[in-house]
Amino acid sequence: MYEKVLNAGFTISFLVVNMRFRRKIGNKGQIVIPKDIREYVGIMPGDEVVMEVREKEVVIRSGVDPKDFVESLCSITEKKLTRKIDLEKLLEEEAEERLALH
Repeated sequence: MYEKVLNAGFTISFLVVNMRFRRKIGNKGQIVIPKDIREYVGIMPGDEVVMEVREKEVVIRSGVDPKDFVESLCSITEKKLTRKIDLEKLLEEEAEERLALH
């Protein structure tokens, strides 16, 4: 974990991840994605992955479409949202209520 202190006195913490694993290609052209990498990027058995060729590199990433993920998350409850929610306003109201209780 790295931290940087800004001029205003705020501290920003960020995590730099640099994992590198060496694997051999099998007879059928297959490789095994190491467990540490699968867990870090959230790839589970049976999940789809997307392979992208960038010049002479192959990038493998989770095949979960962010829109599909949000849709499935929102469909957990029986009722779906019928109007847009102002999240910042909602959080401000929650904070005001909590401060008023103390």
